[in-house]
Amino acid sequence: MRAVRDLVAQVAPSDASVLVIGETGTGKELVARSIHELSARAAGPFVPVNCGAIPAELLESELFGHEKGAFTGAIATRQGRFELAAGGTLFLDEIGDMPLEMQVKLLRVLQERTFERVGSTATLTADVRIIAATHQDLEALVDAQKFRMDLFYRLDVFPIKTPPLRERAADIAGLITHALSKLPEAEGLSLTDAAIEKLGQYAWPGNVRELLNLVERLTILHAGQAVDVQSLPEKYRFSSDARAASDAALGGAGLPDEGVDLKDHIARMEIRLI
Repeated sequence: MRAVRDLVAQVAPSDASVLVIGETGTGKELVARSIHELSARAAGPFVPVNCGAIPAELLESELFGHEKGAFTGAIATRQGRFELAAGGTLFLDEIGDMPLEMQVKLLRVLQERTFERVGSTATLTADVRIIAATHQDLEALVDAQKFRMDLFYRLDVFPIKTPPLRERAADIAGLITHALSKLPEAEGLSLTDAAIEKLGQYAWPGNVRELLNLVERLTILHAGQAVDVQSLPEKYRFSSDARAASDAALGGAGLPDEGVDLKDHIARMEIRLI
């Protein structure tokens, strides 16, 4: 994670667009906020918008705003996220989910730095820094013609990849300490070295988000206590044992060059697991 922090420090002073890439729960928004807080725009707003959570027909209005009467239900003039983020940073989360027709409109704004509210002809200036994030492979989406190549290169000025938690077990202790410091009800709660070591053996499919959820759960279940391995939820206690059993069932190595009889191999795996 030190490499990510170094990249954040390098890109923050500029106004360059940043593309944060990583699995769900790896802290992409935290990276975006860190860039904003270290930038010259830190005094301005940080405005996040999840492009995958807003219906396609409402996304244009959400980003650019609309005038009263611009469409059915537009009972008042409304500012969009570009206006709300003026002087600051606009964080476009899950940019890979943005519909193609909206990608064209976003590209125009990035190129010209101007936009209009839906239902208006008045041109407004887009004084924002753009940070986008995705868990998808945008280059593969470009190849599949599901994401515009020109928009990809507009966003991919400075890419930052957030590694999954399973690849940085050494960070777990620090993340737990930080999470506990943010929870007033966690006072007196701690995890033993053995418990932290056990958590380091878990695969963390939910990444940092899953770890933070676990810490919050432990503050409820074991307030003011020292949490040892036995106090961890079952899936965290036995994850490494299950992995070891799986490795043992496979003989601790790959399949022989001459191949195996599939039925016989499965039968031997079942016997070893039992």
